[in-house]
Amino acid sequence: LLIQTFCSYSTDFEVHRNWLAITHNLPLSQWYYEATSEWTLDYPPFFAWFEYALSHVAKYFDPKMLVIENLNYTSCATIFFQRFSVIFTDILFIYAVRECCRCVNGKRAAKDILEKPTFILAVLLLWNFGLLIVDHIHFQYNGFLFGLMLLSVARLCQKRYLEGALLFAVLLHFKHIYMYVAPAYGIYLLRSYCFTANNADGSLKWRSFSFLHVTLLGLIVCLVSALSLGPFIVLGQLPQVISRLFPFKRGLCHAYWAPNFWALYNAMDKALTIFGLKCNFLDPTKIPKASMTGGLVQEFQHTVLPSVTPLATLICTFISILPSVFCLWFKPQGPRGFLQCLVLCALSSFMFGWHVHEKAILLAILPLSLLSVQRAKDAGIYLILTTTGHFSLFPLLFTPPELPIKILLMLLFTVYSFSSLKSLFRRERPLLNWLETIYLAQLVPLEIFCEIIFPLTPWKGHFPFVPLLLTSVYCALGVAYAWLKLYVSVLTERIPVRHKAE
Repeated sequence: LLIQTFCSYSTDFEVHRNWLAITHNLPLSQWYYEATSEWTLDYPPFFAWFEYALSHVAKYFDPKMLVIENLNYTSCATIFFQRFSVIFTDILFIYAVRECCRCVNGKRAAKDILEKPTFILAVLLLWNFGLLIVDHIHFQYNGFLFGLMLLSVARLCQKRYLEGALLFAVLLHFKHIYMYVAPAYGIYLLRSYCFTANNADGSLKWRSFSFLHVTLLGLIVCLVSALSLGPFIVLGQLPQVISRLFPFKRGLCHAYWAPNFWALYNAMDKALTIFGLKCNFLDPTKIPKASMTGGLVQEFQHTVLPSVTPLATLICTFISILPSVFCLWFKPQGPRGFLQCLVLCALSSFMFGWHVHEKAILLAILPLSLLSVQRAKDAGIYLILTTTGHFSLFPLLFTPPELPIKILLMLLFTVYSFSSLKSLFRRERPLLNWLETIYLAQLVPLEIFCEIIFPLTPWKGHFPFVPLLLTSVYCALGVAYAWLKLYVSVLTERIPVRHKAE
């Protein structure tokens, strides 16, 4: 089954094959204009150069994959090269995990290496179920990108601020989704690096401001941005690049709703529409059929609730991030506070962002892994978020051969996560309360209904989107709960005197 899955082919194979062909054959000036395929280049320039570099290796495997007109081209050599390139670039992710493990507080001594926080963290990161299926079964290059992020986190924890800033600046020009966590980086660097001292009560010592440190950070950002965007500015193509990176016409939600606030909002709109039709409050002729049976693809107008604009999602995201940023500034806790803010920024953007993909939940899950091995309260939140977040990725693997694979892999990872963290914090209170346990247990009957029962019912032909809707909405409840619980924990947490003095 694993070999068959390794040889399988998803849409993202064609996406990246097309980008290999574009960057290999066309001059730089045409990269962000080429539109032979519907999968146009919509990642920042550094990733385009990454594809360019890969294309010069790909030509030795199968030159035909580099022909732009060969749409949906597949061959064993092409699939092998793409799979192998993901595995090879994961070397950076492995190194980043090693550096993060060195930053973990080692106060919890354990005789057995299997119960050490560093070992548990390494397993939670290296064998993360979501990253495994997204990169190595579905196919993407998230591994080395998360490697850059985790390495930048490790450098900040090690107080190597300029290295951390450089790595994150480079990361932003590889994939702009990491803008979600940019506020955490910006505030933490300003608070911990540009201001070099605190008063005894933990308040900021304004006289400690370092103009040199601000200048160095500014130079890093400007130089990296100039290296990435400079050629397109010279060509007068920056607006075109920006329009590719931020395609607002794709609509509020992806075809499969990410489990966030807007999934709940959409579900409520559908429920109100059904209720309105039953009570004759709405005119059936004015309601598009697709709004009741399909996903929200492209621009969409809600039937009952107000339609959501990109500006509205931006405002909601900004407001939801503010409390975490204020806590990072006014309640500094060093690297721990930075990680909390980073996770909250990622979750807030996931909850309220425009056209969020379900895979973006990994942006919160992976850094939360670092917190989960250090405190029981964070471990409980981690278990809720990973279980629901990973379950929400199931629709990515929808073929029959992939069903046992995804169930087995998630079961193995989930059992290990629960058992290892429970063992690590066995002297403390249970990680989950009875209500949280019941909620997570209900994922089992939900999966049985979506994969086995629903396909046998006559509803499948009339409402094919129901399994995705149920999965998205139910997981959205868990993700929202984890987000709120983490926020409550951060806002009500008392700061130790030691952190105030740092």
